[in-house]
Amino acid sequence: MTIHEKLSRIQQEFKAKKSRFNSFGKYNFRSAEDILEALKPFNEKYNVYFKVDETYLGDGVIESVAMAIDAEGGMEVTAKAIVGVDFNQKGMQVPQQFGSASSYGKKYALGNLLLIDDTADADATNTGGRDQKKEKPVLKSGTDAFDKAIQYIKSGGSITAINAKYKVDTAAKAELKKYEQA
Repeated sequence: MTIHEKLSRIQQEFKAKKSRFNSFGKYNFRSAEDILEALKPFNEKYNVYFKVDETYLGDGVIESVAMAIDAEGGMEVTAKAIVGVDFNQKGMQVPQQFGSASSYGKKYALGNLLLIDDTADADATNTGGRDQKKEKPVLKSGTDAFDKAIQYIKSGGSITAINAKYKVDTAAKAELKKYEQA
């Protein structure tokens, strides 16, 4: 069986659970690590192995290349993803910004290689509230939701994302901005 035939079978059989939960956005997602863990049984079954390489292209751009390699003959199939590093991400140090972009690049390169349909994945379907017909809930100071919003901003989240999900009154906006600048 060629590497192309092996990869075709793996693409048909492959399942990776969305084992992670984004508490702010309220959605489940899968990480690159989840995908790699779910691939391990195929290594022995089809005598292949997988790896992901990354190259920094400059100007905050990372190229990730996912590979399926035939352990018998060394032939490989590759898929790429290009991601940018968000240097304006509040609350993150530069190494964390690169790590975040690296994780996304790996995930999407693997998704391209394995034909993972992310149309049902939160990254693909999360509209940030742009197409919601129902009225947004109000975010007020002193509530559990407000405390979570503060934690979200402290961990690098943006007020823009909060505004997409909630109707934020003026006093709450002013208080959130204090944490964004910290």
